[in-house]
Amino acid sequence: MKDIGSIHLKEYEADIDRSEPVMIAEAPGRLHLLGEHGEPGAALLLTTGINRHVRVAISHRKDSSLRFFAADLGERKRTTLINLKYKREDRWANFIKMAIHGFAEWGYPIKGLNCTLTGDIPQQVGLASSSAIEVASALALRALLAPNMTDKDLLNLLADASFSFFGRNEHPLDHLIALSSKRDHFLVVDELTMSARPIPLPFKGYKILITDSRVPRFSVEAELKQRNRDIRKGLELLSHKREGATFRDYVTEDLMESMGALPEEIRRRSLHVVKELRRINEAEEALKKNDLNNFAKAIYHSHESLRDRLEVSCPEIDWLIKRSAEIPGVLCSRMTGQGFGGCTYSLIKDDAVEEYTRRMEDYERIFGFKPIVHEVTESGPAMVVHAEPLVSSTE
Repeated sequence: MKDIGSIHLKEYEADIDRSEPVMIAEAPGRLHLLGEHGEPGAALLLTTGINRHVRVAISHRKDSSLRFFAADLGERKRTTLINLKYKREDRWANFIKMAIHGFAEWGYPIKGLNCTLTGDIPQQVGLASSSAIEVASALALRALLAPNMTDKDLLNLLADASFSFFGRNEHPLDHLIALSSKRDHFLVVDELTMSARPIPLPFKGYKILITDSRVPRFSVEAELKQRNRDIRKGLELLSHKREGATFRDYVTEDLMESMGALPEEIRRRSLHVVKELRRINEAEEALKKNDLNNFAKAIYHSHESLRDRLEVSCPEIDWLIKRSAEIPGVLCSRMTGQGFGGCTYSLIKDDAVEEYTRRMEDYERIFGFKPIVHEVTESGPAMVVHAEPLVSSTE
């Protein structure tokens, strides 16, 4: 990753007081292994931070301007605190602006700020690059303005800011994952309690490969909104609108007994959610017991359910999963992200990577899309990596 400290100094040389601290924070991307298509508002996830990060450097300015520089893109944006609002054309800068907006709304004194962004998280493939920018920005701002603020308060600030700045609240779990990520561990994250518990990994000699299918995705938002409506309707019919009910209150047999009351499509969607909750528990137990076979079964069964019950897969993704399963040394493979294209992930032994790469040539020949394969590992948490004045090109 680029030396963001040197970049920040060079970019804002005329507007930076070298005696003032420059706060640099980094946050990881994340990979969902199970559960991302669960019950809205009550999700249970098996997930992990990955060793692809964004870094954000923030320092005070001598004036009241807010300046933003994306070093990897060579793009610059600017605004003021009075005009701090979402602008579609500001794209990446909106995520830094959202964090600034949150601190301002919570009453912290903000004048002029210089902000620099760099990173290596693949974009637009469901690895939470935007949430990583928000978390890294918030950590840098906390170091600059509110060093005693707890992580819990920081999460609440980001939740408030997401709603008031964007008009929606879509990232609280991604923020939590970034702050809770742990090397050599997966996380079980519970939206109901906003908690994350780490699970040590028994994998030795395995890599995680994320494969971007490069399938163009159209009208995905409308399809995903319909899936969420179906899931909510299924819970409503199952619970008879009982307040506080979640899919965790039900088992597969409940859905079988309700076949007459639930439309077939809604029953399939609901069955996916109920079974996915069980698969997450099974995967966690398998990891604790070093039972790789049962862990792999949970992953593969999850993909089959995404394909057949939730219907968010596509032929290209299914091909990638099927061919991966045929390669000796691949433990398991599944789609990740919103679906209808996007990415798969595979847990694969080191000596099987070459054969996996060769199969990608077959994929391009058959479907016409050149896949991109990213090798990742589990990451540690988001953190401040520099909190002093920058007096040289080193951090």
